[in-house]
Amino acid sequence: MTGILITGGTGSFGAAFARCALPHLGAGDRLVIYSRDEQKQATLERELQHDALRFFVGDVRDRDRLELAMRGIDMVIHAAAMKIIPTCERDPFECVHTNIIGAENVARAALRYGVSKVIALSTDKAAAPLNLYGATKLAAEKLFMAANTVAAGVTHYSVVRYGNVVGSRGSVIPLFKALAREGKPLPITHPEMTRFWITLDQAVAFVLSSAQMMRGAEVFIPKLPSMRIVDLARAVEEPRDFRADFKAAEHPIIGIRPGEKLHETLLTEDEARTAFELDDRYVITHRADIAKRVPEGFAYRSNTNDRWLSVAELQEMIA
Repeated sequence: MTGILITGGTGSFGAAFARCALPHLGAGDRLVIYSRDEQKQATLERELQHDALRFFVGDVRDRDRLELAMRGIDMVIHAAAMKIIPTCERDPFECVHTNIIGAENVARAALRYGVSKVIALSTDKAAAPLNLYGATKLAAEKLFMAANTVAAGVTHYSVVRYGNVVGSRGSVIPLFKALAREGKPLPITHPEMTRFWITLDQAVAFVLSSAQMMRGAEVFIPKLPSMRIVDLARAVEEPRDFRADFKAAEHPIIGIRPGEKLHETLLTEDEARTAFELDDRYVITHRADIAKRVPEGFAYRSNTNDRWLSVAELQEMIA
């Protein structure tokens, strides 16, 4: 019998994870969707209709409610967070309550009820953070890493850190598509802006594989392709009005928002001192038995990446 709980379970990742995991669950297994949105829970329940599915209305800010939900759970995937950068900048205390205190509540509740594994979702914005969202996610990463010491092998905590998710809520793609349908120009923050890019299915698969190999106190970072924002705009526009060369007049430049970076980083030079490389990922850990160390001075940034998505590849991903 297996019990899995996912916080923020009605978000983009949680719904995708449920669709992926449910076919593999057997009699007596449970997948608990923990979230504060009862409407999304009702919608997901109607869509999935599976005997292993359980729904638990609750907020990660409420430790007592989390503890009730974690009885009989073997693994927790912590996906709940405030993620919209301008909202976090405008309401910083709310962001702190959810992303930091909520993370501590998850860590404590899991330990109290003997959960075997906790894997928390983080973001490239936690590496050398510029905005509050990134700073709170970095603090959450540190909380989960430190929890391994307190748990003393009872509960194991690790983190997955990845880039922008294609198709997630808050993605720029729906905006671009809507503007393209109306024949309007697509706004660009900066013509040189780059981002790491991952699909929801890839994110789910990476979290599952990381959960299988984790021992505790690792940060798992997938090897991802980079993309240019201008290429994304071209991918959405084509075949309506493909432009081989970027022209500022055709794409209004709206400027980088407060707290937003021109390029993102998944692994900094300082973190690289305790980072190792596998075929499909980097792992920040103090274990030295899993792979080769990354080179001295290595950093994994979206603008210096050696793998780039073409317009055609972007079109295939967002189709």
